[in-house]
Amino acid sequence: MRVVQFLLVLISLMLTQCVAVRAQDAPRLERLLGIGSHQKPAAPLPVPQGLQDHVANGKLVLTLDDSIRAALSNNTDIRLDRSQIEFAQNSLHRTHGPFDPLVTSSFADSRAKSPTITQIQGAPILDTLVQTTTFGYAQAFETGTNFQTSFSTNKLSTNDSLSLVNPSLASNLQFTFTQPLLRKFGLFPNRAPILIAQRNLNQASAIFQGEVNDIILRTVGNYWNVVLARDSLTVQRKSLEEAQKSYDHDKKALSLGALPPLDIYRSESQVASRRVGVIQAEYALKQAEDQFRQVIGADLDPAIRALDVQLTDQPEPLGELPVTDITTTLARALANRPELEATRQQLTSDELSIRLAHNNLKPDLELSGFYSGNGVGGNSVTAGNTGLGTSLTQVFHFTYPAYGATLSLNLPLKNHSAEADLADAAVSRRRDQYQQRRTTQNITLEVTNAVHALEQAKLSMEASKVALDLAEKTLHADERKYELGAETVFFVLDAQTQLAQAELNLVQSQINFQIAVSQLDHSTGDLMEHHHVEIVKPVK
Repeated sequence: MRVVQFLLVLISLMLTQCVAVRAQDAPRLERLLGIGSHQKPAAPLPVPQGLQDHVANGKLVLTLDDSIRAALSNNTDIRLDRSQIEFAQNSLHRTHGPFDPLVTSSFADSRAKSPTITQIQGAPILDTLVQTTTFGYAQAFETGTNFQTSFSTNKLSTNDSLSLVNPSLASNLQFTFTQPLLRKFGLFPNRAPILIAQRNLNQASAIFQGEVNDIILRTVGNYWNVVLARDSLTVQRKSLEEAQKSYDHDKKALSLGALPPLDIYRSESQVASRRVGVIQAEYALKQAEDQFRQVIGADLDPAIRALDVQLTDQPEPLGELPVTDITTTLARALANRPELEATRQQLTSDELSIRLAHNNLKPDLELSGFYSGNGVGGNSVTAGNTGLGTSLTQVFHFTYPAYGATLSLNLPLKNHSAEADLADAAVSRRRDQYQQRRTTQNITLEVTNAVHALEQAKLSMEASKVALDLAEKTLHADERKYELGAETVFFVLDAQTQLAQAELNLVQSQINFQIAVSQLDHSTGDLMEHHHVEIVKPVK
C-alpha cells in the first residue's frame, strides 16, 4: 500500500513539473516533439507585377488603363476578395464527399489458451489460433442508395480433438444494399447540398465581380486625385509667380519714389500667402500619390515606391459628351449589376434549403437486403484436406447462400430539430428578400446620383470655361489700368487670385466629369467592359 501511495505522489509531481516546463518553455517542447523542425514555411507572396514595364527616365509613367491593370494584378484587397471564390470552390468539392467510394481492408491475428471445465471441450488446455482477413467496398449513390460488399476469410486452428475440420478456412462474400423510401429518397435530397454549393459559388463570383468594380472605381478616383493635385500645384506656382512679378514691380516703383512706402506690404503679403498655398499643394500631391501607389501595389516594392509618378491622361474630355437619362440607365443597372445577381443566387439557395428541410420532416422508411455466399475448407476427417480453394469455390458459386430483407420505419412523434431547420430556412428566405430589396434601392439611388452628378459636371465645365475666360480678361484689364496709374495694385492682386481660382475650378470640374463618367459606368455594371477587364474563372 505504501508503494502505491509513493507511486501516486511521484506521478503527480512529474505531471506538475511537465505542465510548468510546458508553460515556461513551449518552443523547447515543440522542438523535442519535432514540430518546429518539420514545419514547412508558407510560400512567399508574389512581387508586384507589370510596374517595371512602365518605368521611363526614372519615373513611373502610367495611363488610366495601365493603372487599372496594375491594381487588378497587385492590389491586396483583390487577393483577399478572390479567396472567397476559392473557399466556395472547395466547399463545392467537399459536397461530393458522401458519394466517394470507400475500400477497406483488415487483418487480425489472435491466439488464446484457456483451461477447460468440461469433458466435451476436446483438450485439457484449449489452444486456439484465429486469423481473419477482410476486404470491403462501400458506395453511396445520388439516389440515396447505399451499396456495400465485403469478403472475409477466417482461419481457425485449435487443439480441440472434437473439431470436424482443423484447421478450418471459412469464407464469406456478402452484398448489402439500403434504399430510403421517404426521407432522403430520390435525387433532390441527396444532390441538394451540391446544388446549394453551386449557387454559393455563383454568388461568390458575383460578389467578387462587384468588388472588382469597386477596386476599379477606387483606382480611377485615386488616379484623377493625383492629376487634380498636380494641376492644382501648377496653378498655385503660376499664381505665386504672378504675385512675385507684382511685388518686384512695386519694389522698383518704391525705389524710384513712385509708390508710397506702406503700399509695398500688400504685394509682399500676397507673395507670402501664395507661397503657403504652394507648400500645401505640394504635400497634398504627395499624399495623393501615396494613396495611388497603395491602390496599384507600387508601395510593395521599395525601388518602385521611390519613383516619381507621371500620369499621362488629361482631365479634359475628348469628343462628344455622353447623354443619359435615369430610366434607361436604371434599367441597364438592374440587368447588369453583379450585386443583384448575388442576391438572386442567394434566394435560389434559400428555395433549395426549404425543399430540403421539408424532406427532412418525412418519416425515415428504409428497405435493406443482403445476399451472401459461404464456404468452408480445411483438414477434415471425412473429406480430407480441401484447402482454401474449396472454400472460395463454394463462396463464389454461392453453394451455401444466405439472403434476407428488412423494412424499417422510424416515425418520430415530434421532430423539433427538423421543424426548427424549416423555420430557419423560411426566415432566411424572407431576410434575403429584404436584402434584395435594399440592394435594389441602393442601386436605384446610386444610378440617380450618378446621372445627376454627370449632368452637374457637364454644366460646371461649361460655366468654368466662361469664368476662366472672363478672369483672364479682367486681369489683363486691371494690369493695363495699373500700368497707366488708373488703379492700385490691390485690383491686380485680386484679379490674379480670381484667375487662379477660376483655373482651379475648371480643373476640378473636369476631374469631376471624369469621375462622374466612371461612377455612372459603375452604377450600371459597365465599368469592367469599358476598361476591357474580364474575369476568367480558374480551371481546377
